[in-house]
Amino acid sequence: MSLFEKLSETEIIQRILKGEKELFEIIVRRYNPYLYKVGRSYNYNHEDTQDLMQDTFVDTYKCLPQFEGRSGFKTWIIRIMMNNCFRRKTKAYFKNEIMQDEINEQVIPMFSQNHQSTDTILHARELGTIIEEALSKIPFDYRMVFSLREMNEMNLAETADLLNISEANVKVRLSRAKMMLRSEIEKSYSSKELYEFNLIYCNTMVEKVMKKINEL
Repeated sequence: MSLFEKLSETEIIQRILKGEKELFEIIVRRYNPYLYKVGRSYNYNHEDTQDLMQDTFVDTYKCLPQFEGRSGFKTWIIRIMMNNCFRRKTKAYFKNEIMQDEINEQVIPMFSQNHQSTDTILHARELGTIIEEALSKIPFDYRMVFSLREMNEMNLAETADLLNISEANVKVRLSRAKMMLRSEIEKSYSSKELYEFNLIYCNTMVEKVMKKINEL
């Protein structure tokens, strides 16, 4: 078992705080996919989402001594990402840019390719634009519930906490979000595969974040 798989978040955080800064790479690799899905669910494009992820990882590192464990680490880091997404969205210079997401299949990986045949991969790419367009048209409140529950596998309580709504409200919004995606699309994809942060991008993100952290 690799160090990546073996250490718990608590052990990693304790060792980072004691000076093993290099272990923060494990945090980056573990949470790249989750943060990517959050950024894309705000309708940021691939490049802007990467910028927000980098900011979030650096913010997380700086705030690590403040993590008290009252909520799970996954919830905590996703909240930081959501806050960064919201702040950027409200900046005047960015308001007119985030609602238009230009699809480029060469730079936006839509599906994990680790265990798929060539035919399946090609089929997935064809569906990529349809899926992205369907999700982008869903109202934000429903899109975020779908992202957190179905794509990021947050439980009911965690989702309610992150969005500051009741668990009953989460259930209602999720049900409506699924209806909005239309039955034929739901039959054609696995929700967990949406907005995958490919290993290629993962390695680049690790390099960028660790460079920033080492400069602190």
